[in-house]
Amino acid sequence: MSKASRVPMLAPFGQRSFRFQWPSDLTTSWAFEMETLILSWYVLSESGSVVWLTIFAALQFVGTLVSPMVGVMGDRIGHRRVLVAMRATYLVLASTLAAMALTGTLGIVAVFCVATLSGLVRPSDMGMRNALIGATMPPALLMGAMGVERTSADAARVAGALTGAALAAWIGIGPAYVAVAGLYLVSLLLMRGVQESQPNGGARSIAAIGRELAEGVAHVRATPPLTAALLVAFLANALAYPLTGGLLPYVARDVYGISETGLGSLVASFAAGALVGSIILSAQGGRLPPARTLLFGSTIWFALLMVFAVVATPGTGMIVLALAGFVQSFCMVPLAVLILRVSHERFRGRVMGLRMLAVYGLPVGLIAAGPLIAWVGFAATGLAYAGAALACTAAIAWRWRAHLWPADAPANALNRP
Repeated sequence: MSKASRVPMLAPFGQRSFRFQWPSDLTTSWAFEMETLILSWYVLSESGSVVWLTIFAALQFVGTLVSPMVGVMGDRIGHRRVLVAMRATYLVLASTLAAMALTGTLGIVAVFCVATLSGLVRPSDMGMRNALIGATMPPALLMGAMGVERTSADAARVAGALTGAALAAWIGIGPAYVAVAGLYLVSLLLMRGVQESQPNGGARSIAAIGRELAEGVAHVRATPPLTAALLVAFLANALAYPLTGGLLPYVARDVYGISETGLGSLVASFAAGALVGSIILSAQGGRLPPARTLLFGSTIWFALLMVFAVVATPGTGMIVLALAGFVQSFCMVPLAVLILRVSHERFRGRVMGLRMLAVYGLPVGLIAAGPLIAWVGFAATGLAYAGAALACTAAIAWRWRAHLWPADAPANALNRP
């Protein structure tokens, strides 16, 4: 692994556990993106309604409400064990949908039911994988590792968007879903080589679990950088990601007038930009102060989304999406690094669970966007969402400026290998 030690981007792969976790996370994210695109287009085609599309997208995040409890379980029994159980669940659900599609029994009700069940589990996946990296990665390699980890989601979004749309159009939803289930199986097998985090154990009573969760909440409230970071995470999910995620099928069909293949290109544009940003962060991220980078990245990201809201042609939209994807990496990766560095090791799983609770903003934003778009149109809704996110970010930066801006603040600590 001498090459890994010389190349900053490859340094995290010097850890055996990471060499297994990264491809496992990559295949999981790839499957996520494929099935989200396949089912989103299916729901929009079957219902013809943007409201039903936003409800479907929101159902995939209902589990954010239980993410803090999943974080507690990760701290108690080990983050790897929790991830294995979650990925086994994805495999069972995807296999069920594949069987229904292949036998001609798939319907929109079944899609909504499976989306609800998957949504109970999926939102906690990112938090658990980040917590596991934080527990197994040396601090000096953390920014690089988180940048590389982010590339798994970004690369998977590019591949998932293109392959999901192409496979569904070419061979149909049934065989495409067999491929999704196959990816989940590979991810589950790879988890066998991942190192387990050190579990805390503890009493098994509900009261004891509740106390542990309350301790995690108190830790966040007593640590201003964590409070600010979780608020930015909520803003990003409630007001930014709906525009570049759950609403893209509507933008593709009703704003740009393009097919599901064009939708795949839109999704891939955002993800390709994010992938480039993640690669740069994995190579050079150790030189960037997390909190400052987070503030700059979120400000530019939300401003670009205001531009995207009023773009009327798919070509220009793809360019703006690529730029927005690039910049959002400089928001979300430093945000994760800030949380992992500032959080006490004992509370890492619980804090990451609370971080994933911020994802609850996404279903809220999606559900609110449906009626708004039907009333005032996508452009006005997008401008309102991105403008509100920009204003709130400025307020957060001002309120916690003493903890987020000074170069010597813990939230801006630089750990170089």
